Amino acid sequence: MTVFLLTDKIAFPPPHLASGEGLLAVGGDLSRERLLLAYRMGIFPWFSDDEPILWWSPDPRLVLYPREINISKTLKKIIRKEVFTVTMDSAFGRVINQCAQIRLENNQGTWIIEDMIDAYCKLHESGFAHSVEAWHQGELAGGLYGVSLGRCFFGESMFTRISNASNVALVTLVEYLNKLSFDMIDCQLTTKHLLGFGAREIPRARFLKQLEESLKAPTKKGKWCLDP
Repeated sequence: MTVFLLTDKIAFPPPHLASGEGLLAVGGDLSRERLLLAYRMGIFPWFSDDEPILWWSPDPRLVLYPREINISKTLKKIIRKEVFTVTMDSAFGRVINQCAQIRLENNQGTWIIEDMIDAYCKLHESGFAHSVEAWHQGELAGGLYGVSLGRCFFGESMFTRISNASNVALVTLVEYLNKLSFDMIDCQLTTKHLLGFGAREIPRARFLKQLEESLKAPTKKGKWCLDP
C-alpha cells in the first residue's frame, strides 16, 4: 500500500491509488485552494488532533440522489407540524462547532478540530461552504454543513440537540437542492442513518465520473437562503 506524502504544491495523486481503506495521502494544508481541489477530485480530509492531515477517497462511496430521498411517515408528520424553523447560512460557525462539541460529549472523538473549523469557516466566507440550521423556540436544535461545487453538495457533518432536528434540516436541504437541479449529495462514508434516507453505495469510479459531470455546471456561491 502506498500513501502519498504531499508537498507545498497544490496537487493530489489520482484517487484510484488510494488504499483499500480509502487513504490516499498525508500532509499538505487546509488552504481554500487545496480543499477545493480535493473536493473536485473526490477527495476529503479526515483526521484527529494527534494526526497529520489525512486525505481520503473511499471505495465504495455513499451518495444520496436528491430525487431518491426516503422520508419516514414520522418525519413527514414532524415537518407538517412545523416543529422546527429552518434557515440556511445564518449560523455556520455555531453549526460546525456544535457538530464537533456533540461528538466530544458522546465520547466519540472528532475530526472537526480547530484547524478544520477555521478552514471551513473560511470556505463559508468565500461562498463555498454552507449550513442548514433547525431552530426550536429560538434555540439552535440541530443542523448540518457541507461544501457545494457545481451540482454536487459534499456533506460534512450534522448534529442534533432535539430529536429529528438534523433530519428536518437534511430534508430541507434536499428539497432546496432539488429546486436547483443538483445531481447528488456526497455522503462520503456509509452510515445506517443515511442509508435510511435512501442513500446508496456506488463504486468510486462511477462517483468520480458523475462528479466530473456535476462540476461542469456553475457553482452557486454566496449566501444561500430559503424562499420566503
